[in-house]
Amino acid sequence: MKSISSREFNQDVSNAKRLARDQPVFVTDRGKPTHVLLSIDTYRQMIGKPDSLPDLLAAAPSLPADLDWRSLGPWSRG
Repeated sequence: MKSISSREFNQDVSNAKRLARDQPVFVTDRGKPTHVLLSIDTYRQMIGKPDSLPDLLAAAPSLPADLDWRSLGPWSRG
């Protein structure tokens, strides 16, 4: 795994993104890892989430058809 300092990351984000295509990139602050940069494909594999828009939409919870919007808070018309 690749490691870069936060200064290097700030100076060349494009390079960090290129490196993260192939492997996780650890971003360090004063020599200690503080963040990890991953490609979206690696992230999706790790968490096991669907990766297509139709899959994401199908997985989203739906609102009930008879929802009473007036009960949702102080913005309702009295």
